[in-house]
Amino acid sequence: MPVDIDARVVSNTHLSHDYSVLGLAAPEIASLAEPGQFVMIKPTAGVDPLLRRPFSIFEILRDSVGTPTGISVLNKRIGAGTSLLYDATPGSHMGCLGPLGRPFEPVTPPAEAWMVAGGVGLAPFVTLGEALRLTATKARLFYGARTAADLTHVDLFERLHVEPVLATEDGSRGTRGFVTGPLEVALSTTPRSTDVRLYACGPTPMMRAVAKLAATYGRRCDVSLEQVMGCGLGGCYSCVVLTQTPSGSPHFVRSCLDGPVFDATRILWDALAH
Repeated sequence: MPVDIDARVVSNTHLSHDYSVLGLAAPEIASLAEPGQFVMIKPTAGVDPLLRRPFSIFEILRDSVGTPTGISVLNKRIGAGTSLLYDATPGSHMGCLGPLGRPFEPVTPPAEAWMVAGGVGLAPFVTLGEALRLTATKARLFYGARTAADLTHVDLFERLHVEPVLATEDGSRGTRGFVTGPLEVALSTTPRSTDVRLYACGPTPMMRAVAKLAATYGRRCDVSLEQVMGCGLGGCYSCVVLTQTPSGSPHFVRSCLDGPVFDATRILWDALAH
């Protein structure tokens, strides 16, 4: 069951003019969280902003003996709420509800895990990378962004023994173009006998392209949808997603309850907002 706490800000690291990593003292949430789950954060006690905002759990913070003490979230300053998180000072407090949602299902050897991230879509993959390391599962991170400055925490994944494969739209680091380029090369050159599971999170067009590549090369793909959410508990119906049942019939589900992680073949991508 999720818990609702008044979390103290323990750190706020600015990565760039827009990106930051916010650390929160939340041992109750950290001890329960599974890879790919999220929290709902309200940065102020007032009515502006009125609603909480969803953030994937980025890291599980631990003390010197490994006991979970809190979580961090990867934030991109876009609107009022994310600006408040960007400007938050250590010692301040904010409401934090979680952990929420359906988590990733980490594969185990001999299977391989290929994570595909675009921009802040990197957020749910640190916890997945940690879970994969515990089972010595071979893992790669296909990570794309507009420029090299937007590629953050690559060294963190290297420490988790996750092989980074990078791409930037301007060619400033890694392959020039979208991250789906090197992903397709890897899929086309990997024997079908190798068991590979794809995990994707990022802009909808990217996830749709990854899902199409997975289908083309006969690979399972799980996507973590970045839907707008008002409550995170299924009450407001702001995060509905049109999926298909096993029989092929369309069916609306709530991303906060049935997701945010979905088998990509369930999603009716033409109906998903970009």
